Amino acid sequence: MNSIEDFITLVRDELGIPVTSEDIGRPFDEMPSWDSVYMLQLMSILERETGRPVSLPGVMRASSLKSIYALVATP
Repeated sequence: MNSIEDFITLVRDELGIPVTSEDIGRPFDEMPSWDSVYMLQLMSILERETGRPVSLPGVMRASSLKSIYALVATP
């Protein structure tokens, strides 16, 4: 995962959520069908893809996919 576009593709392909670059900053409560199960799945996927742990408290504080991307894109 080298860019935010790679992240969007990962979310689309792995979770089956049709997000676009316009959706990435949208709050989770405004995303159709988003729930906490997706959050946990995404966390697992990101750990697998990056090869490092993802902070659960950081993910839980995130308000959007863009926030999660910022969390995992920072070494």
